[in-house]
Amino acid sequence: MSDSDLSLLIDAARAAGALALDYQNRGYDIREKPGQGPVTDADLAVDALLRQTLARARPGYGWLSEESIDDPARLKAARLFVVDPIDGTRAFIKKRPFYAVSVAVVEGGRPLAGVVFNPATGELFDAAAGQGARLNGDAIKVSDRDAIEGARLVGPADMFRSRFWPTPWPAIEIGPSSSIAYALCQVAGGLSHGSVSLTGKSDWDIAAADLIVREAGGIASTHQGEGFVYNRPSTRHRNVISAGPRLHDALLAKLTEFNPPPDVARTMMG
Repeated sequence: MSDSDLSLLIDAARAAGALALDYQNRGYDIREKPGQGPVTDADLAVDALLRQTLARARPGYGWLSEESIDDPARLKAARLFVVDPIDGTRAFIKKRPFYAVSVAVVEGGRPLAGVVFNPATGELFDAAAGQGARLNGDAIKVSDRDAIEGARLVGPADMFRSRFWPTPWPAIEIGPSSSIAYALCQVAGGLSHGSVSLTGKSDWDIAAADLIVREAGGIASTHQGEGFVYNRPSTRHRNVISAGPRLHDALLAKLTEFNPPPDVARTMMG
């Protein structure tokens, strides 16, 4: 992995974040993507800026983004960019500081470099394979916590409080979960102990943050402990749970208790 790719992602993410903030200040149109939630002019403009910047610098790389039409040519690319221009669009619209620009370079199904930048807070998380993870240039690592009780967990409050848990969750602190990329990075930085999201995710949601968690000593997986492989014909993943190794084990054990009816299970857990 060349340092130049990571530097490229960092510079591009910062420029994209500045553009997102500019749109937030001057206004934008909002519309609904059928079955997928809102999209704004800012999402599309940030996507266009990232594609122009990254493709010009690395014309041989493939491209996969939430806001671009999927080109099957990406499957033949040795390396590709995996991009979510604004992860957490609902939070962006509400001017809540829980959204992020997420960019990664993927090779052989695994991320080699990743950057997640929250322009609202100025937090920039980055990692390169085998080189550790950083927050604004300082090395970070996940918490070594092993107990769920008293933990700070990022995830939907209604999921933790669902009637489908035979045994209620112990007392925990629940953090906002608008952007899964940002949530995973909070775990990587030890700012949260873990995250639980039982709804489907796409490559662009988690590729960069998956690497950042791993390089910070943590684990991101499905509820069954499966790791993620990127740039397949289907970009979907069932869900994502992240934490340090000991708490990750405890979370997976807790998730075996979840017993929703089949229709809910198909929607939430694949």
